[in-house]
Amino acid sequence: TRLPGKPLAAVAGRAMVLRVLDAARAADLGPVVVAAADSEIADAVDADGGRAVLTDPALPSGSDRVHAAVEQLDPDGRHDVIVNLQGDMPTIQPGDLRAATDALAASDADIATLATLTDDPDERDDPNVVKAVLAIPEGARRGPALYFTRAAAPAGDGPVWHHVGLYVYRRAALRRFTALPPSPLERRERLEQLRALENGMRIDAALIDVAPFGVDAPADLARATRWFEQQGETA
Repeated sequence: TRLPGKPLAAVAGRAMVLRVLDAARAADLGPVVVAAADSEIADAVDADGGRAVLTDPALPSGSDRVHAAVEQLDPDGRHDVIVNLQGDMPTIQPGDLRAATDALAASDADIATLATLTDDPDERDDPNVVKAVLAIPEGARRGPALYFTRAAAPAGDGPVWHHVGLYVYRRAALRRFTALPPSPLERRERLEQLRALENGMRIDAALIDVAPFGVDAPADLARATRWFEQQGETA
């Protein structure tokens, strides 16, 4: 409602979903597919030489959409790791995707995600900025997530981690996660990933230096456009 037609909104002359598709391709992790609820988005991806699959617009979450697309495209389960990259994060870097997949490969976690350090007091107190409470030893670049919250956490001196909403699932974990009902803390915090933690699933987080920013409103779109123009990347 804040940005009608968001996936196809132009970011420095190129549709936002195609900017995200560019980053996913550049990560070179495997086949890249856009799971779309709208044929106009799918047509734009196809016209750019990408691959899209239409999913039910009534699906309740991005994870459900990804699961539906994977089951449709790969019913035999050849792909055992699935990356869920949201289509409204045009400044995501290919290295960020690789960091998340490396975190999953290096552990027994069910799911991997990303986080970055924030020392901005406004971000700490902003409920729109999700914080990850992480058990990461000093000097390490990855470790298990203990909790996610919209509150300023943890208390006391020390790092505060800004959660970046990208998820890498083991195939079995994605299937299990989408079969679970919404959990009490998930509903309370309005954070889908808490369903996994409440049901005993392990999420590991990899640390990245700069958080990509999502696009939710016209001001975000202008900010993303400026970012690409500063990089000299215009269509």
